[in-house]
Amino acid sequence: MKNSILIIDFGSQVTQLIARRVREAGVYSEIVPFNSAAEKLPGINPSGIILSGGPASVIGDETPRAPEAVFEMGVPVLGICYGQQTMCAQLGGRVEAPDHREFGRAEVDVVADCALFDGVWEVGQRDQVWMSHGDTVTAIPEGFTAVATSKGAPFAVIANDEKKFYGAQFHPEVVHTPRGAELISNFVHKICGLPGDWTMASFKEQAIESIRREVGDGKVICGLSGGVDSSVAAVLIHEAIGDQLTCVYVDNGLMRAGESEQVVSLFRDQYNIPLIHRDASDLFLDALEGQDDPEVKRKTIGRIFIDVFDEEASKIGGAEFLAQGTLYPDVIESVSFAGGPSVTIKSHHNVGGLPERMNLKLLEPFRELFKDEVRALGRELGMAAELIDRHPFPGPGLAIRVPGAVSRDRLDILRKADTIYLEEIRNAGLYNEIWQAFAVLLPVRTVGVMGDGRTYEYVCALRAVTSTDGMTADYYPFSHDFLGRVSTRIINEVQGINRVVYDTTSKPPGTIEWE
Repeated sequence: MKNSILIIDFGSQVTQLIARRVREAGVYSEIVPFNSAAEKLPGINPSGIILSGGPASVIGDETPRAPEAVFEMGVPVLGICYGQQTMCAQLGGRVEAPDHREFGRAEVDVVADCALFDGVWEVGQRDQVWMSHGDTVTAIPEGFTAVATSKGAPFAVIANDEKKFYGAQFHPEVVHTPRGAELISNFVHKICGLPGDWTMASFKEQAIESIRREVGDGKVICGLSGGVDSSVAAVLIHEAIGDQLTCVYVDNGLMRAGESEQVVSLFRDQYNIPLIHRDASDLFLDALEGQDDPEVKRKTIGRIFIDVFDEEASKIGGAEFLAQGTLYPDVIESVSFAGGPSVTIKSHHNVGGLPERMNLKLLEPFRELFKDEVRALGRELGMAAELIDRHPFPGPGLAIRVPGAVSRDRLDILRKADTIYLEEIRNAGLYNEIWQAFAVLLPVRTVGVMGDGRTYEYVCALRAVTSTDGMTADYYPFSHDFLGRVSTRIINEVQGINRVVYDTTSKPPGTIEWE
């Protein structure tokens, strides 16, 4: 795409945040893994290149490298963390593994001017950044100068203004580097010379064109969950190919109260999209009964989900594609984006392709997007705010919100508690301030007293977080009055719960969901 930035992925868990910062600056970006970058470079023809961080060590054997063509194309290059290190190693510098490492917040001192700092940092200034490195650049290539230093990195930022090559040992893409987004904006605008004219409207038109080109005259079935991601995917694809799309809603028995009825009504009546409603709840619940391992739960749900789709695809006849609303945080926690070398955090039931026996191709138009970007796209498509602004809901549903053994009784208890919790959040006018809120039914019973009698019932944990993209999150600071009110209602109205606690864990170190 004209006027674009190419990001070469070395397996960092936050590579997509780089793309996000570039898009926030109004410039289109694309990510490719390092091991396929060389073959894709000529077709992409970027206006600038960013080399991501990664978990490997540059000084190890057979570790990832940037294609040599990157440094011969005559376009600006920005190396971040591992990206800086491999750029230095490949251009004649030196990287070593000293005793001192830097992980977390650090301070850099600006010691020289460079185009990357224009209007952001001045010589003599000290500013906060986020470091995450063991190896350190100890000698820089010819033509480079050190423009910022830190306690653990003498070459925290290096620059070759003549060639427009830059390297940062810290991560400017994360929010923990307060002015990092401005540095990336400087790179794309002032160094690469790109206008900031890419918008979500541009993405919509590009995505529609891409879907039409990929699908042609073929038929598509969309795995509709009723959440924001799959709903926006269905509306986008329907706008692209009309009745070539059929949505399939699989009721897995793991949805919130009244959700299945809402999904069917919305897509059949309001959007007039062909919809097949398959009630497979008994199939899922029988397979999950007594299952307590979170990975087994996810994989069981994924396997049955695929089995059911196989059946429905054969009924539709002639379907060539299965569309899903997979987002980047799902992908990066399962396997690195586009096949890169990231570390697996947890499996996602809707990531990883389809069994060959289905003979369906995977269509994932949002694989490079974050949740807030999908919401922005939904608004571009004219979708209702009450649907677009809904909190995320996991593909495996309530199965991963009942740690321990899954059972119909525990799911019913959880539904009632979750309904009360969300109702109180809406009543307090807090719903849109919170990224995600839900109840969790713990596999723990505690002694209580009700009506002068002894109870021995479950503990309910409440979870609410604020976030921009789901990659990092902080717990929401409810007032004690609010928490007390919710706790009282749940204990009084939900038989089976006699204690309520609030989860104050951020991400990291925790994940947003409990399983």
